[in-house]
Amino acid sequence: MNRRMIFYMIGEIVILEGILLVLPLLVSFIYWEETSIFAFSATIIAALLFGFLMTRLSKPSNKIIYAKEGFIIVTFAWIILSAVGCVPFVVSGEIPNVFDAFFETVSGFTTTGASILTDVESMSKGMLFWRSFTHWLGGMGVLVLIMAIIPKDSATDSGRAMHILRAEMAGPIIGKLVPKAKDTAKILYIIYFALTALEFLFLVIGDMSLFDSIVHAVGTAGTGGFGIKADSLAGYSPYSQWVITIFMLLFGINFNLYYLLLLKRFKPVFSNRELWCYFGIVLVSVGIITWNIFPLYNNFSDSLRHSSFQVAGIISSTGYSSVDFNQWPQLSKNILFLLMFIGGCAGSTAGGLKVSRAMLLFKLIQKDVKHLLHPRSVSSVKLEGKTIDNNTLYGVSTYFALYMALILGTFFIISFEPLSFETNMSAAVSCINNIGPGFGQAGPMEGYAVYSNFSKAILSIAMLLGRLEIYPILLAFYPRTWTKK
Repeated sequence: MNRRMIFYMIGEIVILEGILLVLPLLVSFIYWEETSIFAFSATIIAALLFGFLMTRLSKPSNKIIYAKEGFIIVTFAWIILSAVGCVPFVVSGEIPNVFDAFFETVSGFTTTGASILTDVESMSKGMLFWRSFTHWLGGMGVLVLIMAIIPKDSATDSGRAMHILRAEMAGPIIGKLVPKAKDTAKILYIIYFALTALEFLFLVIGDMSLFDSIVHAVGTAGTGGFGIKADSLAGYSPYSQWVITIFMLLFGINFNLYYLLLLKRFKPVFSNRELWCYFGIVLVSVGIITWNIFPLYNNFSDSLRHSSFQVAGIISSTGYSSVDFNQWPQLSKNILFLLMFIGGCAGSTAGGLKVSRAMLLFKLIQKDVKHLLHPRSVSSVKLEGKTIDNNTLYGVSTYFALYMALILGTFFIISFEPLSFETNMSAAVSCINNIGPGFGQAGPMEGYAVYSNFSKAILSIAMLLGRLEIYPILLAFYPRTWTKK
């Protein structure tokens, strides 16, 4: 166990967060928000000092990162990032309760978008920007960002850096786009930044102000969904809602496919079965919901726009709202609830189980049914034209079992709250899948302020488990992981 390397990497991450906090500090200076200026300045100084001490006192002689170091670094990095990131909210007094501030920050970094704020419009511009910017940082992964920008002779330039990439990037199969993991990280962030900038340009030429365009672009990119208005996106024009709908869907697509498009390798992109399955689920869901909610609006255009927006928001795990879908018919709400489980494509910034995992589980069921009917037959499971080995299938099955156990466990713990079944179950599913809004009192126009501090802490852990896909956190807190063997 390379403990020095673990502490050294965490120190680098805290330093990076201190540097990134300069951006919301600049926003606070632009709008001259004195309380926010002090809060960000104090946090930056504390983060840089703490990070500097961590890196100086634990500088390793051996910079190799093995799998277990990768899991531990990713787990504790996300916990410490959230702990440091919530400090400005507490110091400024805008979210004085530590549990609330930590919940809000974890929700930001994990791109969940669940909020405890009841009067978001009263917050300062600097805090609103930081709150949404955490989505952008957490969407692709903060450690992936470090791998992309730090010098080549640093710790993560070794071939072992892939352990960090695999631990932080979501999906059942993570591979390199190019031979070096560092170069893969650079490519991912270039594509990520380009798509964010493109969405910003489309929004700013609409009815959104410069500030609103920035926070919604970074929020969509990270598939996070923190709104800066009490009604989320309901008050903006149909044009802005359609732009965000399209980009929510785009950020739910595997980023490897965008890289293939840049290389003009169109055939593997347009023959990608996960992509077609993803769009198929979206089209069917939008069609059914549009028909189901038509009597509420008596207008096909509005029905199509709202159904498309909410389907895109839920399946991509962004969680923005154009209407209070809590008031929709039960059929539409049930479809949205099911979409919470599916999520986006592997290798995207979306949350959820992932379309590829759902496809593999379905194919595995097909294989078992076929085997029951024809015991002597030999069949294999294929995805994208490739045979999936038994270890991968076993891993997907085990993950699904853990995933369902986590949902049920979280639901049971928060069920001690005096809230409805619909509220607690949707809150558990929403937080674990990093969606944001649920149903009932956790709906899109309500929030999570109704929960106690204890339940907020449980839901914060659930968000982290969901974002890191369970295993990194389990391994980080498993005693044998820390042994020298």
